[in-house]
Amino acid sequence: MADFLLFLSANNSQAWLYAWLGIGIIALVVELITIGLTSIWIVGGAIAAIIINVIGGPVWLQVIVFFLVTFVLLFYTRPWAVKYLNRRTTATNADSAIGQQVRILERVDNIKETGKAMYNGMEWTARAADGEDVFEVDELAEVVEISGVKLLLKKISEV
Repeated sequence: MADFLLFLSANNSQAWLYAWLGIGIIALVVELITIGLTSIWIVGGAIAAIIINVIGGPVWLQVIVFFLVTFVLLFYTRPWAVKYLNRRTTATNADSAIGQQVRILERVDNIKETGKAMYNGMEWTARAADGEDVFEVDELAEVVEISGVKLLLKKISEV
């Protein structure tokens, strides 16, 4: 190991080229086996360091470029990548119910603590979001919130 470090400490361009290639390949393999975006930015830094190495830049410049490019890529592109590359996330069943219409199966009355509604083929306990509202059987209502296993409903405003 000491020989390798001595080899790298000398301004040996070929050794640093292999070092940057190794770092880039390891980061790429880690990126490929993980689910999220974890190390792709290190690959970009390694590529930039390889370019500096190939054009004959000194080791200190390669190291600075590696860290600078890695940081810039991480800091500026990660928020964009997270926002636009994770579009396939779908709302859970509960989240998808908000804003949807449900049919009342049992009179919804918060004072009597009664009420059931049908959403997506499933029976849910239902309560009025506004404590004074009462919903009758077969009436349609809109889901405004989910609290635990209860749908909180509001009257559908007629247009």
